[in-house]
Amino acid sequence: MSEKQLTLSELQRQVKGSLENTFTQPVWVIAEISEMTVNRSGHCYLDLVETEQGTDTVLARCRATIWSYTFRMLKPYFETTTGQLFTEGLKILLQAKVEYHEVYGFSLNIRDIDPVYTLGDLARQRREIIRKLQEDGVFDMNKELELPLVPQRIAVISSPTAAGLQDFLDQLHNNPHQFVFYTKLFPAVMQGSEAPRSIMDALECIYGYEQLFDAVAIIRGGGAQLDLACFDQYELAFHVAQFPLPVITGIGHDKDDTVVDLVAHTRLKTPTAVAEFVVAGALRFAQELKELEMHFTELVTDQLDNNKNRLNNAADQLNDLVNQMIVAQRNRLNIARIQLANHSEAFLKGQQSDLKQLMAGAKNMTSRFVTRQNHLLDQSANKLQFSFRQQMLRSKTTLNQYQYLVKIRSLETIRAEKKNLSSVQEKLRLVDPQNILKRGYSLILINGRIVKSVRSVKEGDLLETRLSDGTVESTVESKKLSNQ
Repeated sequence: MSEKQLTLSELQRQVKGSLENTFTQPVWVIAEISEMTVNRSGHCYLDLVETEQGTDTVLARCRATIWSYTFRMLKPYFETTTGQLFTEGLKILLQAKVEYHEVYGFSLNIRDIDPVYTLGDLARQRREIIRKLQEDGVFDMNKELELPLVPQRIAVISSPTAAGLQDFLDQLHNNPHQFVFYTKLFPAVMQGSEAPRSIMDALECIYGYEQLFDAVAIIRGGGAQLDLACFDQYELAFHVAQFPLPVITGIGHDKDDTVVDLVAHTRLKTPTAVAEFVVAGALRFAQELKELEMHFTELVTDQLDNNKNRLNNAADQLNDLVNQMIVAQRNRLNIARIQLANHSEAFLKGQQSDLKQLMAGAKNMTSRFVTRQNHLLDQSANKLQFSFRQQMLRSKTTLNQYQYLVKIRSLETIRAEKKNLSSVQEKLRLVDPQNILKRGYSLILINGRIVKSVRSVKEGDLLETRLSDGTVESTVESKKLSNQ
């Protein structure tokens, strides 16, 4: 092999030398903070990435370091200038020295950060979020909901320990007009990277009891501008914008509205302002009700006076009409009495004749009905008797068939049992000891007991050999065991 061979360390040193010769001065680099860790010594270790525009595809990645003495100056300067926490997810313009280590590889040693670039990028991201919400058609959805005239049942999303929460509750429940409001706290983290997910979880809980509430209040106490970055997050704004209940925000800041403020139904500066807004709405409604009550009372009083006059006039007219009707009806009654006396006798005679005709007709109809029913009864009796006879014949035929079957089955069973009995008798005959002896076998007994083994016999024992036609007695002189 003619080419020069290098060890790995030699190659690494050449790469390092090339980089040092190429990047003799620090360079400005645009990158996004993917991961960030600060150890106990105060050194900050970063993982920087570059992603493809509009996607999450990573185009480049490298490690970076901010040593503690530099990090102590850069971090507060960056956060004070931008109003944002120096944390993961930010896109920054950094000045760094390119470094290469034979073991740890390529890295950047950050010397400075330009917060102006990040401010522009954050503003761009905020505009992009607003544009995307508008394109998705959800930006004005919550604003289009109808807020009840008096929202009395309010779901509150806040940190349980927030001072602003207590101010909100005191202002609401101890209002001077003694309006009654019902509140339910849904705890959530209100700042930091965990806040969006926590607030969305609280909204999901409220959604499960949507019918119990009139509105949702998202409140937090005052704080630094950089604590509000979580409210410029797209997913949280998307949830608030399309929430089915009106959302009122009071997150304690007077500067530019967050994206959540922009998509909420109503934006107020502080938790106390939210309480005042709700109380003012109830007061305005109460005043309108009072005015309506006064106006209604006046209308009812006027209507009652008018109706009272009309009723008095109608009563007078009615009294005259009633007197006239009484006189006219009295005259008609006298005429009718005379006519009734003249015609009553003829009417009674006519009714008696009609009654006799009806009685005769009823008698004839009754007789025909009885005759018809008797005839039908006789027919039913004949049919029933014929059916009974037919059923008896069928039952008798069936019984004869069963008797024949029982007789046949009994004979077959008896023959089978006789055959089994003969087989058993034959087996008993074959195993009868007397028959076994006749076939040439014999039994050997000692003292009336059958000898089954040579070991149970001793020399000098008296043996009794039983044959089919008698017995033979003998004495044991010797014995011999068979080889098994």
